[in-house]
Amino acid sequence: MLLGIIGIILSLILLMTLAYRGVPVVIAAPISAIVALVFSGAPILASYTEIFMPALAGFVGSYFPLFLLGAIFGILMTTTGYAEHIATTVARVLGARSALLATVVTSALMTYGGISLFVVAFVMYPLARELFRVADIPRRLIPATIALGIFTFTMTALPGSPQVQNIIPGQFFGTNGFAAPGVGLLGTAMILGLGMAWLEYRRSSMIRNGEHFGSEVPTRTGLFALRAGRSRRSGSERAQGGGRRDREHGTTRTETSVETKTSVKEEQRGSSGSVAVLSPANGFVAFVPLLVVFVVNFGCTLWLFPAMDWSYLQEEQFGSIALSSRAGVWAVIVALTAAILSIVALNFREFGALKQSFVDGVKGSLLPIFSVSSEVAYGAVIASVAAFAVVRDAIFNAGGNALVTSVLSTSVTAAITGSSSGGMTIALNAFGEQLRTMAVDQGVSLEAMHRLTAMAAGGLDTLPHSGAVITLLLVCGLTHRQSYKDMAMVTIVAPVVTVAVLVLLVSLVGSF
Repeated sequence: MLLGIIGIILSLILLMTLAYRGVPVVIAAPISAIVALVFSGAPILASYTEIFMPALAGFVGSYFPLFLLGAIFGILMTTTGYAEHIATTVARVLGARSALLATVVTSALMTYGGISLFVVAFVMYPLARELFRVADIPRRLIPATIALGIFTFTMTALPGSPQVQNIIPGQFFGTNGFAAPGVGLLGTAMILGLGMAWLEYRRSSMIRNGEHFGSEVPTRTGLFALRAGRSRRSGSERAQGGGRRDREHGTTRTETSVETKTSVKEEQRGSSGSVAVLSPANGFVAFVPLLVVFVVNFGCTLWLFPAMDWSYLQEEQFGSIALSSRAGVWAVIVALTAAILSIVALNFREFGALKQSFVDGVKGSLLPIFSVSSEVAYGAVIASVAAFAVVRDAIFNAGGNALVTSVLSTSVTAAITGSSSGGMTIALNAFGEQLRTMAVDQGVSLEAMHRLTAMAAGGLDTLPHSGAVITLLLVCGLTHRQSYKDMAMVTIVAPVVTVAVLVLLVSLVGSF
């Protein structure tokens, strides 16, 4: 048994090391799982084909539509110019001097609007870079500012968030994405408040020390710079400095002006890889798809689905499931589909420019879904070895309270895997039924457990080896040394402190 525990620890260290060094999780996860299997004496091939792959397929089968539709939606928002227009509108309303808040608010709007987290990162970087340049804020704060908007409260705390992190708990607790709205809104206010306080403190501190936007030079070419080097912008954007040579990187970096564009840029995608970019006719149109996501998700969850007859779900061909176990996923699928259709309808005359976005969205959804599902499959393998029973019992014995145990187990697995959705799925697959039973026996609100479990997944998931952290730093062309400290404060410290306070509050007064 001791050897098996050592194998689990070494396996986790290997997974974190490989992820930190940039090895794709699709490869790192099975390799790390083999280490645990070798030390436990379990059969490798049988564990791979009968445990790892079914777990991977199960996650893909449950959540692929969310990743697919989110990626397509994000690409369409970019191609139509809606994402850029939302950013420029928010920046104009808040003012250039509020670049930090404008970046966070814009990132949050897109995330809460249903756009995939990784897509938001790509969309937001050039916009944030221009806002920071105008406000003369050190650029090494960009990753933390974007991260606060996309990796924290909009992902897990805000009721009704269409992100998968808010949907997963409902599959186990029979709740929906709007669970415990009071807890979620208070958590949102706390995370946003703590995060913004830190960012403003750091901005002031850096400026007092003589730092400015151009003070620090990135030491490696960012992923976005590579993309930008392959893309062309329209002549009007070049005139605004959108395609100027970035001497720091030796590549062409696309920058986006904060001025509102009103003309239609009809540059078609050709063999060179250029991207068709349209512009909304007026300011309100850009926000319509985001409103569609919220309204349809809200309506389906609280009104439409409960009013429909779902008795046929008890038939064997549908798995004899309950509506509560699928309503969250179905509501988001319908909402994202409606939003995509709204974009197509609003830009029907330019449909030719949008067709490639569907192809790009399909491609862009594959790596994220298989990365997360590989982490889930890795967790399934770890849970299958005999030594894991010791770890499981240790976690349950450490708490005793269902809410504390759920938060603790989710936080630990999210930290290990560097993934909020992967860590939460691993924890709930292992402990979900027991946690639900404990909660019912102890009178703990399942809605509160849904909300706080989701928020706990969005805390320790952004340790240095996190794929999301590494990707965002690559997009921004910065290093852990330059920007991770600030990212950790807004994505780890603020959420962890918030969850700890809310767990205590809910334990004293109940859900709200």
